[in-house]
Amino acid sequence: MVQSLLALAPTLLVIAFFLIGPSNWSRHQTWARAITCAFVAAVALRYMIWRFIETVLPYPYDGANFYWVWFLFFVEVLAFSEVVLFLILMSRYVDRSAEADRLARAFFAGEQAELPTVDVFIPTYNEPLDVLERTIIGALALDYPKDKLKVYVLDDGRRDWLKTFCDGRGAIHVTRSDNAHAKAGNMNNGLRFSSGDFVAIFDADFVPYRHFLRRTLPFFSDETIGIVQTPQHFFNVDPVQSNLGLESIWPDEQRLFFDEIAPSRDVWDVSFCCGSCSIARRKAVDAIGGFPTESITEDLLTTLSMLNKGYKTRYLNERLSMGLAAENLTGYFVQRERWCQGGIQTLYLHNGPLRGPGLSLFQRVMFLPMSWLVQYLVRFMVLMVPIVYLWFGALPLDFTDISDYVSHQVPLLTAYFLLMVWITPTRYLPLISSAVGTFATFRMLPTVLSSLVRPFGKPFKVTPKGSANEANAFDAYTFTWIAAFIIVTALGLVINIVPETAHIEGAFSVIAAFWAGINIVVLVIASLICFEKPRRLFQAFKVDEPAGVDGVRGRLVSLSLEKAVVAVSTQTRFQSTQVRLVFPGFQPLQSELKQVTQRRRGISRPGDERIYYLHLHFDLRGSERDKMIVKLYTGRYSQDVPDIDKVAVSINLLLRAFGRTRTA
Repeated sequence: MVQSLLALAPTLLVIAFFLIGPSNWSRHQTWARAITCAFVAAVALRYMIWRFIETVLPYPYDGANFYWVWFLFFVEVLAFSEVVLFLILMSRYVDRSAEADRLARAFFAGEQAELPTVDVFIPTYNEPLDVLERTIIGALALDYPKDKLKVYVLDDGRRDWLKTFCDGRGAIHVTRSDNAHAKAGNMNNGLRFSSGDFVAIFDADFVPYRHFLRRTLPFFSDETIGIVQTPQHFFNVDPVQSNLGLESIWPDEQRLFFDEIAPSRDVWDVSFCCGSCSIARRKAVDAIGGFPTESITEDLLTTLSMLNKGYKTRYLNERLSMGLAAENLTGYFVQRERWCQGGIQTLYLHNGPLRGPGLSLFQRVMFLPMSWLVQYLVRFMVLMVPIVYLWFGALPLDFTDISDYVSHQVPLLTAYFLLMVWITPTRYLPLISSAVGTFATFRMLPTVLSSLVRPFGKPFKVTPKGSANEANAFDAYTFTWIAAFIIVTALGLVINIVPETAHIEGAFSVIAAFWAGINIVVLVIASLICFEKPRRLFQAFKVDEPAGVDGVRGRLVSLSLEKAVVAVSTQTRFQSTQVRLVFPGFQPLQSELKQVTQRRRGISRPGDERIYYLHLHFDLRGSERDKMIVKLYTGRYSQDVPDIDKVAVSINLLLRAFGRTRTA
């Protein structure tokens, strides 16, 4: 009993530290982050020292198992290195909104004629009109003097209908004779036709908010700033949210990077361009010879090339645009495989982190693609360790007793999970985050290995979007791997529970069984992501505005480019399904009433007022459709998940496992 309490003492100390310290500190204070990250680093170092001295060095040479123990320790060293870099990175934080306010007052204080000229680049290849029209109309609506602003649609698809659309809206349609160097080559061609002082870049599926330039341009008052990057927010759910049935209660996967990691990178001067939703100084782009074409991730390489020339990238963590997240698993992996391969490619390039001039040692280390290189190997080995032990009896370390293990590894896991929950309170849950990472491992680990061997072996692939990307498919490849790991792990447990077939013994068996159980739970959740749910082509925004339907007053509660939902009293009656919808800023819209749903207002109790929800469909064209695009997509609404309801997440996951979902 005493020994068990002593074994738990380090974990209790970790919990006490977080209860006394971080839970009472602001996570945006650098001193609080530095102390907390240093504490977690000390816990991790204690674990690694124990691992090496007590569990690796004493292990006797007994053939294959000896090499297995040392290989696993090598993987843990890689993981430890990545964690230390992460802790260093996250130990600082900056919010540049106040700086943007101050710089904007001075930047826009002068005459309008003195403002710099801006070119907006919209590179496109095969995106349909329902994707492109939002971006083009949004860019043309930017709040900036029109004589200082030009919008270039860089069309590598050479489509006549897109030229007609651009000519009718006032955008400049640019093509070239070939598609050499993909997106980077397309933008370099755009540089030949443009001459603005600054170049703002939006992928074909991202719509800038009207005040984008007013928030970003002032940072260029500092002549050393080459790029200002802003976060990427989305108006649709990504396939992880959708397939897990967590559409409105779990944030999209990229929020952790854009909301938490990117601001911390910025304060260390290791922020980097993410392509879309950024703006670059034309002089800096010219200094590096245009957008780099050596890598399929020209955005990251643009930052590195500018650092070589003394130009920095700034990050403004404000919602200044909105776009399409990957709409299905095909697009999800096209994106991530491109990012992974591009990051690894930089290791081989003259302007990359290893060989590029002008970089500090710290910058070189922080631009290494450590996350791509390490995370999937670590996750794969986490799955393999209990399997190898349960089936072959191969110990992963020189094991003494459970109390020693609990005394060193449990505090580390506790410290790391509590750190993540504190530092990213609305972006992280250990079980979900682990399941998402495990799901990606089976496709991404082969990409990592192939990129190391043949870094330039795959061409640039455009992420499919919009109406050209309506197919939903079951991810049989990933599911097969996940199912195989679940079966092998579960059979290993069963075989060793039955006395007649058991072939392992010793204290580590308890830990292996617990480890295997957790892996099975994580794998089951990961398997749910493989089943794609039907998606909606256009996403509706939640609104709360006055509206009228054939003279009946109500509240507009949902709005998209083709549909509105209006709440009215249940006393309402209509003579026809053809009605007129009226709300501020628009001419009356001729609409078709296709559905009426009934719901109580608030908590359902006898006597509560019931309301009708009218589902109205309309067909907007021309200037009215453009006006609706500006209303919906340029800054008034969002689809953010502001907080995580852990109970709702748990219930929805359980329901999803049985083929059902519930809206939060």
